[in-house]
Amino acid sequence: MSDDLDHRTHAYRPDLADIRLRDRVAADRYSEGMPAEVIVPVADVRPKPDARCSLDTQALHGEAVSVFDISDGWAWVQLSADGYVGYVREEAIGQGAGPATHVVSVPRSFVYPGADLRFPHLKVLSMGSRVRVTGEAETRATPYALLEDGSAVIAAHLRPLGEVSAEDAVSVAARFLDTPYLWGGRSGFGIDCSGLVQLALAMTGKSAPRDSDQQAAGLGRAIDPGSDGLQRGDLVFWKGHVGFLEDPDTLLHASGGTMYVTREPLQAAIDRIAKLYGLPTIYRRP
Repeated sequence: MSDDLDHRTHAYRPDLADIRLRDRVAADRYSEGMPAEVIVPVADVRPKPDARCSLDTQALHGEAVSVFDISDGWAWVQLSADGYVGYVREEAIGQGAGPATHVVSVPRSFVYPGADLRFPHLKVLSMGSRVRVTGEAETRATPYALLEDGSAVIAAHLRPLGEVSAEDAVSVAARFLDTPYLWGGRSGFGIDCSGLVQLALAMTGKSAPRDSDQQAAGLGRAIDPGSDGLQRGDLVFWKGHVGFLEDPDTLLHASGGTMYVTREPLQAAIDRIAKLYGLPTIYRRP
């Protein structure tokens, strides 16, 4: 039995493991996991059931998870979209009434108690959040999508699931300019470098691993800047960091230097980052 599987994407502990790992890891018992979904705007995912732990990633409203254990107010889950494993607060997950129909396609959008933007909003959802639209309404010429609980979202802020955005991933990422940097963040309220890459690609119908080392290992294909050249949409990786190229000379990334999503000349970024983390380790084309 192995104990060297990546804990980020394999659900196993000494007392409990995903049943799909029965032949690969030893555990006291195995479980198929219970299907659930995120019912809060953003659920923080941590490596331990401890609010003092730093974030590993985040799950967005309406995203599906498998729940392997609930104890002391924490749920041990695996995210369906990218397989990430971790602990979320128990109140962040629940049972949905049916499959989501639409995804939020703008960086942030308000949810109102009814079809009127003058109502006090109930919550704010990030791009990538999933909702179930059950009807439509119009107030003062503004169309709204009605959700299953009677609340409403601006209809233009949603698109049907499965409908790929016409924008390329770089255009999506650029909509997050000036969004605060947040380690482990994956939403329009705060985002890190690999979260920006993952979310932007997801909105164009492409899946990507969560962390920068996972993306560097297998997202798209490796390229040689000398022989292949660089182009818009290419990814530049450093140890622990990644960013999009807007063009061969401009980097767009969630920067721990500025602490927000920023653009800067690629060579200036290379020179600045080299002082702390060295030169780029690989370039990839998704």
